[in-house]
Amino acid sequence: MSRLTYDLFMLDREGPLPVYQQIAAILKGRITSGELPAGSPLPSEAALVAEYGVARTTARRVVRELREQGLAYTVQGEGSFVGDGSEPRGQLKVPKYHQIAAAIAERIRSGVIPINRPIPSEQGLMDEFGVSKVTARLAAGLLREQGWVFTVPHRGTYPNDPEKWPK
Repeated sequence: MSRLTYDLFMLDREGPLPVYQQIAAILKGRITSGELPAGSPLPSEAALVAEYGVARTTARRVVRELREQGLAYTVQGEGSFVGDGSEPRGQLKVPKYHQIAAAIAERIRSGVIPINRPIPSEQGLMDEFGVSKVTARLAAGLLREQGWVFTVPHRGTYPNDPEKWPK
């Protein structure tokens, strides 16, 4: 039986213990066994949603529960990690919102997203990249800051004229 099958089998969706606490207990077991060592990333909210078939709010509560137990900490735009924050994280990677901004900038540069056509909405970015609303907003903000896009309130975010793009 695979770990996924085992974990899904272990969830008691009808019992008195909330599902988020059950998932937090499973992750705590992975942490204490060393499967998730200090400094390693926790599964993202999107990964928890996919793995356990729960809502994003439930996944968010799982991570909050682990933080409250002192087993995890969160770095905005990067994710949640095992430990109390004093341990070095594994090799630092480019924050997810930077990766999203780079992908959208490439679509603009290549013409996949033409001038005068909106980039994906916040919800579109959340769905496509499996990220939170905060991460989607950070990506759009970075694109604005770099000069790739401009936002028209209540209309959307659009590519700038090429002369305004970063060099």
